[in-house]
Amino acid sequence: MRNPKKRRRALLRMERQQLIAEIARTKTHIDSARNHFEQEVDPTLIDCYIYELNAAQLRYQFLLRRFKTLEA
Repeated sequence: MRNPKKRRRALLRMERQQLIAEIARTKTHIDSARNHFEQEVDPTLIDCYIYELNAAQLRYQFLLRRFKTLEA
């Protein structure tokens, strides 16, 4: 059986890598929502992109906090 400490470190490394990938995807989503918002003229769709942007920014903040807890 593997060393429990090594296994835990490997799991943490994998979780960090997954978080980094999710942070990158969320950043792309933020950029996309911001771009759509800036290009849109329909008031209903402007509201939609505002909500989408806010949600993506909240998710980004959550993921960054989660990543920082893994680093501590």
